[in-house]
Amino acid sequence: QVQLVESGGGSVHTGDSLRLSCTASEKIIVVLAMAWYRQAPGQERELVARMETRDNVDSDAKYDDSVKGRFTIARENAKNTWSLQMNSLKSEDTGVYYCYAEGYDLTGPIRDYWGQGTQVTVSP
Repeated sequence: QVQLVESGGGSVHTGDSLRLSCTASEKIIVVLAMAWYRQAPGQERELVARMETRDNVDSDAKYDDSVKGRFTIARENAKNTWSLQMNSLKSEDTGVYYCYAEGYDLTGPIRDYWGQGTQVTVSP
């Protein structure tokens, strides 16, 4: 079953901006960490940005060096919704972006949750 739902991908040009959004199912009762990964064609999936939550306080976000200063991960007003604001996009940012959460639901222990992926294409 789908636990994370992403939106916001698309095709843009170099230097443009895009904003991705991810909403976790209400079945996920606690989100301990949220993140965005991406996978370029022929490449392994890599971490782009990550933020953790403890006692309802979000930690400082961590970013891959390739996106520092350009991308921002943030929790939205809704408890289990977060976004990835991507500015000054480059062609090497092209790939499928996956929303990720670490948390738990009523079925048991802490586990990983993944979105279905959304395509981001940056062309000259």
